[in-house]
Amino acid sequence: MNKLLTLVVLLLLTGCKKTEIGTTTHYVNDSHSFAHPEQAVAKHLDLDIKVDFVTKTILGKASWTIENTSKGKEIIFDENTLNIKKVTIGDDEKETSFTLGKEVEFHGKALHIAIEPTTTKVNIYYTTTQNAIALQWLQPEQTADKKNPFLFSQGESIWTRTWIPCQDSPGIRFTYAAKVQVPTNLIALMSASNPILRNSTGTYSFIQEKPIPAYLMAIAVGDLQFQAIDHRTGVYAEPSVVRKAKWEFGELGTMVTAAEKLFGPYRWGRYDVLVLPPSFPYGGMENPNLTFLTPGVIAGDRSLTSLLAHELGHSWSGNLVTNATWDDIWLNEGFTTYVEHRIGEAVFGTKEAKMQDVLSRKVLYDNIDELGATNPDTRLKVSTTGRNPDDGLSDIPYEKGYAFLQTIEAAIGRKKFDTFLTEYFTAHAFQSITTEDFVGYLKEHLVKDNKDLAVKINLEEWIYKPGVPSAILAARSDDFDAIDHIQKTWRKTGPKGLSVKIQSTNEKQHFIDYLPNDLTLQEMAALDQEFHFTEKGNFVIKRQWFVIAIKHQYTKAYQAIEHFMLTTSRTGSLLTLYKTMIKTPEGKLWAKLVFEKAKSGYHLTTVEAVQNVLKEKTIVL
Repeated sequence: MNKLLTLVVLLLLTGCKKTEIGTTTHYVNDSHSFAHPEQAVAKHLDLDIKVDFVTKTILGKASWTIENTSKGKEIIFDENTLNIKKVTIGDDEKETSFTLGKEVEFHGKALHIAIEPTTTKVNIYYTTTQNAIALQWLQPEQTADKKNPFLFSQGESIWTRTWIPCQDSPGIRFTYAAKVQVPTNLIALMSASNPILRNSTGTYSFIQEKPIPAYLMAIAVGDLQFQAIDHRTGVYAEPSVVRKAKWEFGELGTMVTAAEKLFGPYRWGRYDVLVLPPSFPYGGMENPNLTFLTPGVIAGDRSLTSLLAHELGHSWSGNLVTNATWDDIWLNEGFTTYVEHRIGEAVFGTKEAKMQDVLSRKVLYDNIDELGATNPDTRLKVSTTGRNPDDGLSDIPYEKGYAFLQTIEAAIGRKKFDTFLTEYFTAHAFQSITTEDFVGYLKEHLVKDNKDLAVKINLEEWIYKPGVPSAILAARSDDFDAIDHIQKTWRKTGPKGLSVKIQSTNEKQHFIDYLPNDLTLQEMAALDQEFHFTEKGNFVIKRQWFVIAIKHQYTKAYQAIEHFMLTTSRTGSLLTLYKTMIKTPEGKLWAKLVFEKAKSGYHLTTVEAVQNVLKEKTIVL
């Protein structure tokens, strides 16, 4: 009997080991994909494409290795604005029929392909069009060096289908190999193992051995150079930027090591970053092996590199363990924000972590105030059916998710919670899961029959109800308390000398966040003279200061505000400024004028988001 039990255990362990990569065994309904993976699912992609900067298109072939589980006569892919030339099946390329379904807003069309019960490969010949939302084609003048064109992709949430016909759901994972042809004066990079040097042929090959969802497919093509930071980290950027970027991100290797000590091994091989031109619409995008970053993070003093901790954190929460649908986005962003804070604490210290906690809470409460405490979009588990999933994304999944995980940590202790998270990442490695999967795992492996712990964690209210529970942990920083004291007294004595007491980015951000609502223009000018916020602030400080400047019509900053809005496409920051501008009739007119100048340099997703803001009614203050 003991021998039999031992044999069973060994078999179970062997089975677990075999399923470490690509272990999703069940598929959930994803309203944002036309695919039916339970019937026929894509498992591996061989991509052979040419990047054409003249026509601003990508053309080639996507060969999908599939599992026809149902032995049916059809497989369905997602496509949006693609031009499908022909489809063949099998290695012998037998031509087959295909049809396109009815177009659905944001989602494109279903691509129905006729297959046979024994089909294992589907080859789709296609070209992209200039309407591909995922692709941003930049003219030389839109780059840092202004010498060569540039291309980058942004697949999240449902835009990869605009440059590759695929089953575009975060719940469907696949491996890939790619051959990419680009102009010989440029280099191609992807979310995979990457070349270090440009070659003379313009042809580059890539392999991603880990199964990823379609939104993590990424490509960039440009005049780029590489510099190593340590044995497994490095940075790609344009020639004029790469040395600055290497210095700015000098602590990247330390961050990876710190993350591993907390939550287990980094499983993706190399971790490099790519600094993109200013039109990149996000702070960062966690593409496997190669995080895409905004150049705004290069402040010259490493003051904004906490963004790196967030994108690195996605290597565990998001890329390793992924939300199965966009209704479960908090599983990516809430967990990653928690991991980000823990990495930051390990690398930069407890004082930094406490300041970041206070800033995090303010962002959460500001979002709740903006959306309304009863708004269903303030739940962690949301419903995005029938909507563009990007429209349902705010800071809520990040900051409320983080606060929820802090609540669990406080209830059971940090050491025990670290063990739980490490086991959670291991148990679900290379899988896509739902909120309900997480809840089930939490109950089984942590809560069990402990009713007192269940009450402390209160997961029902945190996950499924809007707003935030009253038992949310308070965030406090001694450093910020000192600044709060300064806020009460500086108006009597003037701001002279405050820049000596308030120096770090966190401290300046907190000071700006809580400036009095009745500031005079004279006080604005005096503060600007003391801190030089308008001209010398880094990206974060300028964004915060410019909101105050717009509210108080501090015209001395207007030229700098316009320059800021013309030279960045970081969507969240831009929306904050545009939303502030449209609150007066003059401001809305100004906003429209700035947008007309700036929109050619914005990513298409940014353009759409700003257009929606400009349609809103003016709210006179």
